[in-house]
Amino acid sequence: MNPITRLSLDRWDAPADAAEQALAVDALEQGSVLLLPALPFVLQGDEARLLSPALEGKGKNVSLDPATGRVRGTEVGADEQRLLQGLLQRYAAATRALLQHLLPGYAPALQQARTSFRPAEIAGRTISWRKDDTRLHVDSFPSSPTQGTRILRVFSNVNPGGQPRVWRLGAPFEDVARRFLPGLRPPAPGSSALMHWLHITKRRRSAYDHYMLGLHDAMKADADYQARVPQVTHAFEPGCTWLVYTDQASHAAMRGQYALEQTWHLPVAGMHEPARSPLRVLERLTGRALA
Repeated sequence: MNPITRLSLDRWDAPADAAEQALAVDALEQGSVLLLPALPFVLQGDEARLLSPALEGKGKNVSLDPATGRVRGTEVGADEQRLLQGLLQRYAAATRALLQHLLPGYAPALQQARTSFRPAEIAGRTISWRKDDTRLHVDSFPSSPTQGTRILRVFSNVNPGGQPRVWRLGAPFEDVARRFLPGLRPPAPGSSALMHWLHITKRRRSAYDHYMLGLHDAMKADADYQARVPQVTHAFEPGCTWLVYTDQASHAAMRGQYALEQTWHLPVAGMHEPARSPLRVLERLTGRALA
């Protein structure tokens, strides 16, 4: 598997030909990062004011909830809040147009999730090992079970000073699963219902979510694995955009500041080849249904 697949698209709303569409969906579903080096997201008007550390809140991201339109994660004033809201809504619309043209087979099933702006420098943050995204991992979130739904993310580097966003990319998902799955305990009976009742999770955690969290934690906790697993480093330069299934691609964000990100969810049934999904891979390896 090629960890990086390049496309020459240079417009968010440009139709893609059949060959580009086929290449894009095949690369993504294999776990590759789809890189569009000629597709910048250009800030407009006063939006450049938002490229400031002053926007940083207690967390690493500023986010827009698509259901409410509310911006969270920053304590800036009302004018900056409105500017942020407009920027994030514009980015969400741009990524929707891109996916509709590049991945039209996905379009009917795509579900919009949060849009985020990432003003903080990645490198040098003091953070617990579980939340340390400079360690190779696959995405899984303790409070937000997906129950098998895919996590497709679109990123754009909008850094004004020429600073790339540097990632490490590691082993294919099935290799990760085969290494760490045998050491994971099955979920305790009744734990899913209890965590949901206690509002620890937003909905019931499936067995799939349990094992994905286990893989996420086991990868990050294994320092020898982090150092020795075959991996490549890639610098995403300012002005580029990239797409990836972050629940499948083993990745680590090492450094960089000022990026936009849009999360989309896709049911496994909406994929071109559902058998490639983490859900189906884990079900094949465990021999039972997980969601």
